[in-house]
Amino acid sequence: MTAKNESAREFLATRRAKITPEMAGLPRGAGPRRVPGLRREEVAMLSGVSVDYYTRIEKGDLTGVSDEILDAVARALQLNDDETGYLYDLARIARRPTRARRQAKPTTAVPQQVQLLIDSMSATPVVAHNRWLDVLAANALGRALFDLVYDSPTRRSHTAPPNLALFVFLDPAAEDFYADLDAAATVCVRTLRAQAAETPHDKRLTQLIGELSTRSEDFRARWAAHNVGKHRTGHKTIRHREVGELHLGFEELTLDSTPSIVLSTYIAEPASPTAERLQLLAAWAATSAVAEH
Repeated sequence: MTAKNESAREFLATRRAKITPEMAGLPRGAGPRRVPGLRREEVAMLSGVSVDYYTRIEKGDLTGVSDEILDAVARALQLNDDETGYLYDLARIARRPTRARRQAKPTTAVPQQVQLLIDSMSATPVVAHNRWLDVLAANALGRALFDLVYDSPTRRSHTAPPNLALFVFLDPAAEDFYADLDAAATVCVRTLRAQAAETPHDKRLTQLIGELSTRSEDFRARWAAHNVGKHRTGHKTIRHREVGELHLGFEELTLDSTPSIVLSTYIAEPASPTAERLQLLAAWAATSAVAEH
């Protein structure tokens, strides 16, 4: 019996729906089309395989599909690098359906040396999180920047790490914190979708997705769209309750020594109003730390 992959079926169907004949360099033809994007036979032709073979792939049977065919399908559907990597992960799952790859447990703490590195970047807010979007550590400025996340009622307990996805989808305060909440939600879902393919048997991730799906209609709709990707660079606007609006560049850093941990860094343009507000934020953080002790 062949192993069927529900995620692969839905992913390929949603990607096909996004590509019009014009985008693929094909004639639209006369008469109305019953599908918003390409037909299966058109994807099969562009991929150089039979219609029956592509239909089997899109129905979720990726067993025995070669890398060459995966690449051809990726080109036909105009997948980006992250989407192509996701397709390969889905194929890997199908090839070993009964053999769970050894899964790394969610990292719950950063090594001391990584914490020292984060602390040394004192002029830049830095937040360390795992692929489940649990915030594991931060320097003083990063902790101050995300103070609303640390104080969120979605946090299980004082000792439990805050989770960015839970904050974005379940805490009403997120709408005030993120100037573009839609973009923040998109990043969360795409990141978790990519992680689900890399570690499909991970219980922590399954529980997190289950909770979000149960409690957030917005998350359910976004999850069903099967969009995937990794957020490595860009810009964010954060509205901090103490210092106001901050326009920050964003860079994601990974370390070879701890690949399960991601360092999110937030950069202000020199001599900009945001740079001045970061200085105010640093002073506020220092004052708060003194008051706590």
